[in-house]
Amino acid sequence: MKAILMTAVGDPDVLQIADIPDPTIQSPTEILVRLKAAGINPIDTKIRVRGTFQPDRLPAILGCDGAGVVEAIGSEVSKFKVGDQVYFCNGGLGLHQGNYAELTTIDEKFAAHKPKSLSFEEAAAVPLVLLTAWEALYERANLQSSSISPNVLIHAGAGGVGHIAIQLAKLRGANVCTTIGSEAKARFARGLGADLTIAYKDTDFVEAAINWTKGEGLDIVFDTVGGKVIEQSFPAVKICGDLVTILEPPADISWKVARTRNLRFSFELMLTPMLLGKTALQVQQAKVLSESAALFDTGKLKIHVSEVFQLADVAKAHQLLETGSAIGKIVISI
Repeated sequence: MKAILMTAVGDPDVLQIADIPDPTIQSPTEILVRLKAAGINPIDTKIRVRGTFQPDRLPAILGCDGAGVVEAIGSEVSKFKVGDQVYFCNGGLGLHQGNYAELTTIDEKFAAHKPKSLSFEEAAAVPLVLLTAWEALYERANLQSSSISPNVLIHAGAGGVGHIAIQLAKLRGANVCTTIGSEAKARFARGLGADLTIAYKDTDFVEAAINWTKGEGLDIVFDTVGGKVIEQSFPAVKICGDLVTILEPPADISWKVARTRNLRFSFELMLTPMLLGKTALQVQQAKVLSESAALFDTGKLKIHVSEVFQLADVAKAHQLLETGSAIGKIVISI
């Protein structure tokens, strides 16, 4: 098969197309998938720059998100049959093979039937960002539907995780504001249901959020940016409110405001189950993908793919993602 190999740590040009042996089913519960598309995520570029989680396993195939057609099944597979269309987040961290390739294998427990209404490219854009936003809002921050609509700030609402997070928050009845970097991104976020867009380059987002909540502060802040934004967000959260981040806080962060306001601080890394081999949690993530397929098919959720590259052009896709200018997701068509 053809695959994109990460041959070393470095710039996008370390991603090289090559012909390598086809993967084969290794256990009775595995399926062989002919990949039709793979999602591009920031974790891919970080691994390319810093190295895989198993640095002695180069060359490696990156790409956590995949969508394709079941080509063969193990002897004990019961969930899928040959010809089924599937999507999943699996591999790509230097352990199991990733999805920048024509074929891959995956245990059936970790895959889900693809939403019927989505193309393969759209489906491949979904898993990592959906699971990240779902776990951050619904599990870490415990966002629930109630008679009192919570106020939620989502940083970078036009991004991959952010644009899904806006929709998930609205599905639970939240009032949503989001930070954006351009008028085009503001229009996009409003189209997804954002009640307020904050142009963070020109506006103090804390002041805007406090005014928006009539001085109360936000019930939940979901940070997808990291760095100084984490600490800057503390005064925007109401007393005893929640802040969830998908990034590691800087070493010099001051926690004084967060402590004084008695904030609940949570980390969200949807890759943890795969990294630590926690099968039950991976199965739960596949269940979320299965449940979410109905949300996409009924129009309650939408995925936005801004750019589609061919397999040989993965390096160009990485370059675009690293500019931070893309709206929604970038995908590889295979």
